[in-house]
Amino acid sequence: MRLYSTNLKAEEVSFETALITGLAPDKGLYMPKQLPSFSREEFMSLKDEPYPEIAFRILRKILEGEIDEASLRAITYDAYNYQVPLEKVDEATYIMRLDRGPTSSFKDFAARMMARLMQYYLKKDNRKLTILTATSGDTGSAVAHAFYGLDNIDVIVLFPLTEVSDRQRKQMTTLGKNITALSIDGKFDDCQAMVKQAFADEELRHMNLSSANSINIGRLIPQSIYYFYSYLKLRDYPEEIIFSIPSGNFGNMMGCVLAKTMGVPVRRIVAAVNENDEVPSFLDTGRYGKIEPSRNCLSNAMNVGHPSNLARLISIYDGQMDETGTVHRMPDMGKLKQDIYSIPVTDEETKATMREFYSMYSILIEPHGAVGIKGLMEYRKATGDRTLAVTLETADPAKFPAEVRLVIGIEPEPPQHLRDIESRPEHMEHLSTDYGQFKDYLKRKMG
Repeated sequence: MRLYSTNLKAEEVSFETALITGLAPDKGLYMPKQLPSFSREEFMSLKDEPYPEIAFRILRKILEGEIDEASLRAITYDAYNYQVPLEKVDEATYIMRLDRGPTSSFKDFAARMMARLMQYYLKKDNRKLTILTATSGDTGSAVAHAFYGLDNIDVIVLFPLTEVSDRQRKQMTTLGKNITALSIDGKFDDCQAMVKQAFADEELRHMNLSSANSINIGRLIPQSIYYFYSYLKLRDYPEEIIFSIPSGNFGNMMGCVLAKTMGVPVRRIVAAVNENDEVPSFLDTGRYGKIEPSRNCLSNAMNVGHPSNLARLISIYDGQMDETGTVHRMPDMGKLKQDIYSIPVTDEETKATMREFYSMYSILIEPHGAVGIKGLMEYRKATGDRTLAVTLETADPAKFPAEVRLVIGIEPEPPQHLRDIESRPEHMEHLSTDYGQFKDYLKRKMG
């Protein structure tokens, strides 16, 4: 596999290099020059297999020549040792629950696989690495748990202090060991900007910094697997399917785009966002404008005013956008709008959807999942398209107990691992949004 930078000013690299470095030296995001395609026969051979076997076989083809089969099989089965339920709503609608991993978030799927792949390459080369990651909610906890206790890797997580839930915060701040939590007096976009600046800072080059955000291609490739999985379990090739995806930094949606590129017959991708509506506006008008500062919404993990992965999406559709959001070459907007339907969902609509779903189906969903469901409802209303659809529930409702109590009036029952963190002591440090202060902190901590 060879990967290029979306900024088109860096040399092509191997998967190992893209995984370990995270961001290209020209501040672009790495993208595969080519992905394999899967035939009808390959789809049929995978249909009855469990999730880890499906993941192993798909990744084996994607990463051919990058890792030996025995190691990849062991890594895959270790990463995916939990269930992936597909919950039927009606004859045309399913909810894929991506909330059964160790942090009850869809981010577990990518973070656990990426952490094990990184450890594989670092041990092979006898190297050490420091992971910097910014989070608007679930990424930080998933990354912290995925890398917790791994050899050769330290992790520093930056998060906006006032915009994560108590349980999201505690999943990052109660670990210790090789995990450091930094609360930032600002927005997610401030955290992400500081991380990106550190990667590009020549004075910090000796620290061997890398990323575990969805800017890292090692996050996106594993996220393509659950689109294969749900398609295999619900459809017969080549029947079409729709996916409705709650979207913030657009990494989850890009996983679906990669799956579609590799042959999953995706009829339409519904990219549902909260009131940070810069992407729907771009698709409607052809003009892109960041939302600064990002709007604070009930679906807090999606409070992103400039999604990094938009550069990747535009690249796939033959355009070019740099890290600042400047579009240097417009993508094929006709094809982009034909494949992707993006719609904003307000907080009031989010609450109404949570209530409606619980009342009608006795199904408990949290704010992010509600955005995905509302997006699908609006897509069907606008198009009349009743193709079988899968909407993603990206976190356990118990991660947002205050919101669920407020909207539905019940206390969501937390899984055991969420109950366990309540009594653990927290360890975190606090910084402003000043990059110089953050740089000094890294120099003191990492040497």
